[in-house]
Amino acid sequence: MVVTRFAPSPTGYLHIGGLRTALFSWLWARKNGGKFLLRIEDTDLARNSQDALKAILEAFDWVGLDYDDEVVYQSDRFDIYKKYIEQLLAEDKAYYCYMSKEELDELRASQMANGERPRYDGRYRDFRGTPPAGIEPVVRIKAPQEGKIEFYDGVKGEISIDASEVDDFIIARSDGTPTYNFVVAIDDALMGLTDVIRGDDHLYNTPKQLVVYEALGFTPPKFYHVAMIHNEQGKKLSKRDGALDVMEYKKMGFLPEALLNFLVRLGWSRGDQEIFSIEEMLEYFDPKNINKSASSYNIDKLIWLNGHYINNTTNERLANLLQEFGVHISNHDRLEMLLDATKIRSKTLKELAQQIDMIISPPTAYDEKAKKKAFKGNAKEILKGFATMLKEWNKPLHLPIDYHAVMEHFVKSNEIGFGKLGQPLRVALLGQMSGPGMDEVMAIIGVDETIDRIDRALQEIKE
Repeated sequence: MVVTRFAPSPTGYLHIGGLRTALFSWLWARKNGGKFLLRIEDTDLARNSQDALKAILEAFDWVGLDYDDEVVYQSDRFDIYKKYIEQLLAEDKAYYCYMSKEELDELRASQMANGERPRYDGRYRDFRGTPPAGIEPVVRIKAPQEGKIEFYDGVKGEISIDASEVDDFIIARSDGTPTYNFVVAIDDALMGLTDVIRGDDHLYNTPKQLVVYEALGFTPPKFYHVAMIHNEQGKKLSKRDGALDVMEYKKMGFLPEALLNFLVRLGWSRGDQEIFSIEEMLEYFDPKNINKSASSYNIDKLIWLNGHYINNTTNERLANLLQEFGVHISNHDRLEMLLDATKIRSKTLKELAQQIDMIISPPTAYDEKAKKKAFKGNAKEILKGFATMLKEWNKPLHLPIDYHAVMEHFVKSNEIGFGKLGQPLRVALLGQMSGPGMDEVMAIIGVDETIDRIDRALQEIKE
């Protein structure tokens, strides 16, 4: 059975790079009928944030990446790590190192002066003497001193490094707390991980973790190291580029399915296909097809995808989602018409909320540029005449086509171009030049509200 995991640290919020890794891991587990586990790496007790942890769990809930079993918290597992540290010490696979900070600084300075890579020199590896006074020792693992450390990476292929590249690294600090690479290897093994998909910033942690696997007799999982997401200039993604807390995307009005579709295409592809439902992702995704090179974040692509998903979302769901943006239209008698008129023009829920508000709320002010352009010449007479025609129209006015018939009749009988009516009418009804078709707006707000808004605009022209 395939078992994958996502293991964020609650020292910061979940960013989209992390969410992409989680998505890849989730897809691979679900595709294979396996398990997707969530582990919170919260051993840094001083830097942990409850707000960050809450936001991580909220983000998973929002995008619908369900995980199996209980969430595993590393802070609950210190006894487990301690047991394995003691085991390695007892088996002479680890040892106490009494090197002082001054000694370590001196060693590093000497190595750098000689053009060598700074690394621990193993001076306490086989120490049997009397421990120096006043030093709280760390525990170091005995790394192999010759040969190669090799593993196959599902994205990058064969990885091989000289064993000499990995020194006897610390597995427990002087206060007894275990270190990152030690606890990750133990947790991945005990949680039964078969496949670890993670960012390639972890690539050089893997040899150290393999040393831990070997020392404890654990079987390593398969590794897939995913290249980072860059900005459009090819540099590391910053907050300004889009490396935001995932929940910020919700606040900006993005749909979770649009964000997941966007992320799955950052580093993975299937021909030229851009739009993927979750079902299609599950059918086609395979981590061995993840690109070796970094992917480029493109906000325009995300906005385009979001517009597509908004336009293809049911009006009932949109009405529910819009409540978070202060728009309550679930009981509106023209709900379908209102959303059909606005969602096609909206790229985010925030934009959709603004478009709807512009229609259902009478304008409290008129855009100055629009006013100058539309309320000139005989605009006042045209608006008056159109309002009169609406009052006297002897056919039912319910649908956009009905209002369009009135507009057509008016411009024909007054021998004017459509724009002569359309421009002042648009500004009268919406306060600006942009927005849905006038026939749609009038069908939504009805005859009485249309005439009221025209009357208000006539007062504006009078002034």
